[in-house]
Amino acid sequence: MRSPLMRRLGLSTVLAVVLAVFGLAPAASAAPAAAELTFATDSATTAPGGTVNLSMTITNNKTHDIWFVYQTIDPTWLTTQRPDLKYGFTGCALATAAGSTPCAGTGPADLGANYGTTVPPGQSRTVTLTLQVAADSGCNGNIGFYSYFYAEFSDSTSISGGPVYTPETRVLCA
Repeated sequence: MRSPLMRRLGLSTVLAVVLAVFGLAPAASAAPAAAELTFATDSATTAPGGTVNLSMTITNNKTHDIWFVYQTIDPTWLTTQRPDLKYGFTGCALATAAGSTPCAGTGPADLGANYGTTVPPGQSRTVTLTLQVAADSGCNGNIGFYSYFYAEFSDSTSISGGPVYTPETRVLCA
């Protein structure tokens, strides 16, 4: 004798398969991350002695303020394999409604403080680092970076993300 439980499970399975085949099953929607970090450069190439502006934008997709951001930036493995490429970060600016203001902490750690204090829900902050390629740098190589970040929100939650990769900059011979 078949148990009623087995008949119910069989009927549920058949119904789920029919719904999935005909596209009537509920679709999973991908909600945006609570905070996103994106990168852009003002140029894909430069020459030895040139500069490239690397913009980092953090976007608050949550309904609470971002109170704190910690961020690192490090060269990619391929960049570290070219010891003839010489470069460094020489400037930093935070975009504000009134223009831009200088920031500090352009080393490989704690870039998050540069985003300013609170990032309200639905808003973004952009920090632009100036990447200076040394005049005696090697060429025909790519310079790229990756970043990890951690953000805390006013509702006592947090998120960490990464790695987020920058666009690569090609150092061309003149």
